[in-house]
Amino acid sequence: MAPVDGAAGGVTVETLRGSSAARWLPALASLRIEVFREFPYLYEGSLQYEETYLAGYARCPDAAIVIARDGERVIGAATALPLVAHGEAVAPPLVAAGHDPARVFYFGESVLLPAYRGRGLGHRFFDEREAAARDGWTVAAFCAVERPVDHPRRPAAYIAHDAFWNRRGYTRRPDIHTTFSWRDLDDPPGTESEKTMVFWVKELA
Repeated sequence: MAPVDGAAGGVTVETLRGSSAARWLPALASLRIEVFREFPYLYEGSLQYEETYLAGYARCPDAAIVIARDGERVIGAATALPLVAHGEAVAPPLVAAGHDPARVFYFGESVLLPAYRGRGLGHRFFDEREAAARDGWTVAAFCAVERPVDHPRRPAAYIAHDAFWNRRGYTRRPDIHTTFSWRDLDDPPGTESEKTMVFWVKELA
């Protein structure tokens, strides 16, 4: 466990592997729901689904769960695990593009409360996950939702993360994409809608 360089308020960052993160899963579930309600995800989540989803990381001994805490309060988190351990629609598009799934470390989410942004935690989340990925894998990849520039819920001051991801060495691959379904804030109760997810890929040195 180490303090975040230059961060005020005693924020600490800790990278846990697999089941060692189990005690934090309820807090991570709540954090995901809170942060992903923001644009561009607009996610109407449930604790039951979130805890089930995150339990998959806890079951994987090679998974990396990065937790940022202010005291005992979880204020940010990022996850990653080997692609072969991830289900859903993640692996097939990368395999179709020629990637060996056994060499890919997949980055799940990176979520941070607004009050703690701009302190270098986003970089720290990538540093920690890339360090885990280099322990046996040669490619890091994640996917991000695509929203139209004229989306009615897009905040006027919204800035996409593309430039940040480019600076981290990731390349946007619009030819590699998949779809995820979840309930949008604007979806009727009990329904979900499909969203296009585009992959970003980095070859690890």
